[in-house]
Amino acid sequence: MPDNALFPKGAALVLGASGGIGGKVAEVLASDGADLALVYNRKADAAQAVASACPTRTTTHKCDITDAASVKELIDTVINEHGRIHTLVWAAGPLVEQHLLSETPMEAWRKAFEVEVHGLFGLVSALLPHMRANGGGSIVHLGSAGHLRWPDRDGLSVAPKAANESWLKGIAREEGRHGIRANSVLVGVIDAGMFHELMAKGAFPPTWVEETQKMLSVKRWGQPEEIGYAVSWLASARAAYVTGQQINVSGGFGL
Repeated sequence: MPDNALFPKGAALVLGASGGIGGKVAEVLASDGADLALVYNRKADAAQAVASACPTRTTTHKCDITDAASVKELIDTVINEHGRIHTLVWAAGPLVEQHLLSETPMEAWRKAFEVEVHGLFGLVSALLPHMRANGGGSIVHLGSAGHLRWPDRDGLSVAPKAANESWLKGIAREEGRHGIRANSVLVGVIDAGMFHELMAKGAFPPTWVEETQKMLSVKRWGQPEEIGYAVSWLASARAAYVTGQQINVSGGFGL
């Protein structure tokens, strides 16, 4: 890796790159010099549009993250095309309905954990041997600012991400000896992606915007590229001595 390079040769593997936040994260990583492998499940056109906006070498890949064979094929294909996966960014996750915990359907609860917790754990488990054999790597998880202050009706998003926060600290502790780091960005209300979809569906009552902004120190919604800046820093050589940590990018939500 050149002395001034933020990322080594190879690619950053970005899950959820077809989404509003994941796409901007990918663009920031590319602007900082990282080659990319963008992963989608259904939105091929959206992933390709993100790839077209990236100035570095960028490929797109379809994967069912809940299927072990699909995950193995993804990793093998990306390694074959890029030579190495030095970074994993997890920005994936289904659109979740807003429910009080007492009213949350068990099937929806199981699905959220199957995708976000089991999916990420399976991917990390499959990727670790490659990272160990190639000098280490970085894992960056997009969590939720609700991990620090519970947001009503958002349990299907917050609870799986909180589970990931726990075991990723274990990865940071166990794998640091192999040069592998694991960190999280805790995401607040971001003016993109799922937030737009839920607003369009009328998921938030009329008073929700006013009440939520009262809990923000910075009185505006976040922008997706602001998540990208935090992700890119954590993934890069500038954060080479940072692991097991969380950066809360939420405008001071709940302070």
